[in-house]
Amino acid sequence: MPAPVATVPAATGFVWTGTLSQGGLILGTAPAGTRTLTLDGRAVTVAPDRRFVAGFDRDAGTQAMLVATLADGRVVQQPLGIAARGWDISRLSSLPKYPVPAPEFARVRPGELAQIVAARRIAAVSDGWRQAFVWPVTGWISTLFGSQRVYANGEAGSYHSGIDIARPTGTTVVAPADGVVILAADHPFTLEGNLLMIDHGMGLNSAFLHLSRIDVKPGDRVTQGQPVGAVGKSGRATGPHLHWSLRWGDAKLDPLLVAGAMK
Repeated sequence: MPAPVATVPAATGFVWTGTLSQGGLILGTAPAGTRTLTLDGRAVTVAPDRRFVAGFDRDAGTQAMLVATLADGRVVQQPLGIAARGWDISRLSSLPKYPVPAPEFARVRPGELAQIVAARRIAAVSDGWRQAFVWPVTGWISTLFGSQRVYANGEAGSYHSGIDIARPTGTTVVAPADGVVILAADHPFTLEGNLLMIDHGMGLNSAFLHLSRIDVKPGDRVTQGQPVGAVGKSGRATGPHLHWSLRWGDAKLDPLLVAGAMK
């Protein structure tokens, strides 16, 4: 696993901490006078104190570019080297890919996906992104972020977009950072089960899948360490566990890089 980098000041005026790798996240400070900021052409929100957060998808390339446009019209570029990672790839000799969805699945799934997409469009105001994230639950990590199956016909399945932590049903799940609840499913989704999503601000959000119980509702403000639900096995799950995923916009992040090793 890539090691987090210490605070890095650059001659360009950028400063950042975090992990410059696929699935990594950095917390940075933009140069003085920054009016707009982009990462590889994507707009990055900058707080009044010039702080920002940026993440790198599991499949991100090995080079990225931060570009700040200053109030006086100058443009400051900061190249970033993104460390490539190896992923756990399981090659299955006989198991077919998930079959054609049953009619009931095909009927209800579009509505579930629409709720998830709508939730991710909410731009909640929160400073949770500034915090050092904590684990929502601790236990045995049963599936790592980024792992993937390749089926008998050579077709690759979608990769695992979060991290699975095995714990008994009913184990308390807490908020890893301050935030605003943007989705608290009122019924189990077909795959995710009881799904809870929290926006930590600046486009950074968490999703918690397969819960047995959700203790908060949309619009609630939660604080780091506050109980928000309980581990379960709702939806498509073979046993009780918490699936925790993190996203910055469309970039899927590795919670292990963001929260650090369990203590």
